[in-house]
Amino acid sequence: MGDGSGGISTATIHALMVAERTRYAATHPDAAARVGTGVPGFYQGVPMHWMRDWPMPFPFLVANAQGATLTDTDGHVLADFCLGDTGSMFGHSPEPVRDAIIAQAGRGLTYMLPTDDAIAVGRLLTERFGLPHWQVATTATDANRFALRVARAVTGRGKILVFNGCYHGTVDETFVRLIDGATVHRPGLLGQYTDLTAQTRVVEFNDIPALEAALSDGQVACVITEPVLTNCCMVLPDPGFHAALRRLTRQSGTLLLIDETHTISTGPGGYTTAYGLEPDMFVLGKPVAGGVPASIWGFSDDVALRLDSVRARTPAGHSGMGTTLSANALALACMRATLEQVMAPEAYAHMERLSARLEAGLSQVITSIGLPWHVVRVGARVEFICAPGPLRNGTQAEAAHAGPLEQAIHLALLNRGILIAPFHNMMLVCPLTTQAQVDALIAAFADVAGILAQGKLGAP
Repeated sequence: MGDGSGGISTATIHALMVAERTRYAATHPDAAARVGTGVPGFYQGVPMHWMRDWPMPFPFLVANAQGATLTDTDGHVLADFCLGDTGSMFGHSPEPVRDAIIAQAGRGLTYMLPTDDAIAVGRLLTERFGLPHWQVATTATDANRFALRVARAVTGRGKILVFNGCYHGTVDETFVRLIDGATVHRPGLLGQYTDLTAQTRVVEFNDIPALEAALSDGQVACVITEPVLTNCCMVLPDPGFHAALRRLTRQSGTLLLIDETHTISTGPGGYTTAYGLEPDMFVLGKPVAGGVPASIWGFSDDVALRLDSVRARTPAGHSGMGTTLSANALALACMRATLEQVMAPEAYAHMERLSARLEAGLSQVITSIGLPWHVVRVGARVEFICAPGPLRNGTQAEAAHAGPLEQAIHLALLNRGILIAPFHNMMLVCPLTTQAQVDALIAAFADVAGILAQGKLGAP
């Protein structure tokens, strides 16, 4: 799918990065003085190591964020299309969530007991996502871990299946890749002392024959998948893929877990509702409580009955599911506000309209300049990919990734007042994003792409 440079010469990419790093350093004196060599007291200078993945020479400090706008301590006002890498998918501090936080703060934050909000949330989850049985966790990683434990318990099987290039938080079993037909650990894992490949099978997304073969021996407890691959260069499902996935999992007695942590950008009920998927289990993390840490996982009546049977035969003890802060009162209050008032059809209509405008604008820039790139979208989630498309699987997505080029583009956009996600080329439109912000992103992208295209004619 390309050489990882997006058709741009290495010299041009390097020159753009050097120029943009110099510009950034000159325009962020407060951040340079206070955290230019790292935030004191934290390992590697950041409170969470992912914060080192941004392309700037040192991080800026956030002073305020409202809606789809973020302001730093140097006074820069940024149109925010990163939105906490999906955690603030519906905008920073939505008013109903802010009000819920204020109200709940006066009543206590956590007591390991349900509240009136729990009654409302249980009803809302069933109405919104269809499944009848729900649990609340703190992160999507936790929710996926707990759901996979249930899947293994009720099926009596040990193996799970993932698609190459998938994203499911930091669930151990999903940190595998398919390389030259072999399942291997993902590069970069630290402290890995068990062989993840022993209990996880990996096949390519959209490869129905490989999926059928991997499920045929009846040893796989669960297929865990995103409806769209989203944390690599985005890969959409082929027509008929999800129908085949559901047919083959049922045929083999394998449970199907749909993780909508990213694809909730599709609509109020996620990709599952929009496209009529029928999962046995469902997970949603990051944005479900408006930015307050929370996640949900749900399952069908059949799974619940089988789980009841297993639990009845199991001695009392620790189930391995749940944490002390799971379903805390603050999270439930924020989740109720988000589900009732923020994740509304009219909000999604706004997001859909502006994300379609963004997709069209970026595509027009790419076409007019003649770059070998493409744009892909799932609802309010848009991504430009510095390679030809469409992509069909994780291997193609990995080959399409152009790290140095993408970092240079991200920093150049930041210097032009636009923030996008640091890990890949993801952009989110939220209910408070304005058309002016979308048009500003398109204009900034055109400026940066034009600079790169002009250098494309130079020496490789």
